[in-house]
Amino acid sequence: MAWRLLLSKSTSSKTLTSPPLQNPTPNPLLSLFSSHFSTSFLVTKTPKKHKKKREKPESPRTRLVQHPSTRIPQFESLLERDSYFRFLTKSKQFLSQQPERILRLDDAGKLHQELGFPRGRKIHRFLQRHPLIFQTYRHTDNKLWVGFTDFMEELLEEEKEIMDSMESDRVNKVRKLLMMSKNKRIPLSKIHHCRLLLGIPDDFRDRVAKYPDYFRIVVEGDGKRILELVNWDPSLAVSKLEKEFMVNEEKAKRAFKFPVKHGKDLDLEVEDTRRLNLLNTLPLVSPYSDGERLELWSLEAEKYRVGILHEFLSLTLEKRASIHHIVEFKEELCLTKHTYDMLKKQPRTFYLAGTEMNWVVFLKDAYDENGGLIDKDSQVIFNEKLYKYAQMKEGELDSSVWKS
Repeated sequence: MAWRLLLSKSTSSKTLTSPPLQNPTPNPLLSLFSSHFSTSFLVTKTPKKHKKKREKPESPRTRLVQHPSTRIPQFESLLERDSYFRFLTKSKQFLSQQPERILRLDDAGKLHQELGFPRGRKIHRFLQRHPLIFQTYRHTDNKLWVGFTDFMEELLEEEKEIMDSMESDRVNKVRKLLMMSKNKRIPLSKIHHCRLLLGIPDDFRDRVAKYPDYFRIVVEGDGKRILELVNWDPSLAVSKLEKEFMVNEEKAKRAFKFPVKHGKDLDLEVEDTRRLNLLNTLPLVSPYSDGERLELWSLEAEKYRVGILHEFLSLTLEKRASIHHIVEFKEELCLTKHTYDMLKKQPRTFYLAGTEMNWVVFLKDAYDENGGLIDKDSQVIFNEKLYKYAQMKEGELDSSVWKS
């Protein structure tokens, strides 16, 4: 009984001393979030326009070959010009090979790769860029067709006359190319693919039959047509670099640099270092020699490959070539997958423009300080005139002729 009495006393004392519960003062901020109204207007995420854009990592597809400090704007601008006239160049080639040089507009819109315009774009927009070159008209079948203007047809006839007059020069270029190549033979398809690079006419495969003393066509088991060299001409087996060496020996010596590798700093003067390096650089290896007999990674083999690319570029119309053209003849010219790195080690003679995955190599000595070719082929002069007309509007043609 005593413990019950003690428990009742402690309970009654707690009841007497505990303060009564009271409602706390309401917090206006809490009442806002606990209200029955919508709070969707509150900004809970950073707007997309205020987010910091994440930079895409560089890749060989986008990374430029040249650092801003070593870029030559004149060469880079030539690539921009090529990109702008890509549709003109490819469409001109494709249309010229069509019957009557015409094509249905609906069909042309599907040939983005053949005509050189981005996929998904309207071809009509690209045709409107060059009103003096292309025209559209409605045929008797009530379909729209695209073809050349009368003015462009006259230009094409002029170009054909240039091709005919330069036929002998183009034949010698192909002969020299065969003399440089392994086994003195190249598939005709490869020469046709690079015909614009060398200034070769579209019907060169048919013209070959006119020169049985120079060429022979061999058809392999798979149907591939191979162009072979019939006779070796010693007068053609002289490289451009060898000719320059006879005219200006010092200039030819400075064209390439193959440094002597040594472990310690020899503390030499600049002139002494140059003379030491010449021991490696000279003599150069002729591109018309047999490169297959050289040890693949020897100094002589590298000098041979550098020389053969120099000679190959000297055969091109504009003394430059893209990676795609060089890869086309990789096997025939005994080149390796390290061609890009090899060219970068010779900045005195070669200039690489574009990106690491899609580059173009220039022969620097063939251009003046303004980025113009020193010796222009007749085809190059025609192409520049075509580019000028391609940028004109219809009314500008008559005024330009009147001024001239």
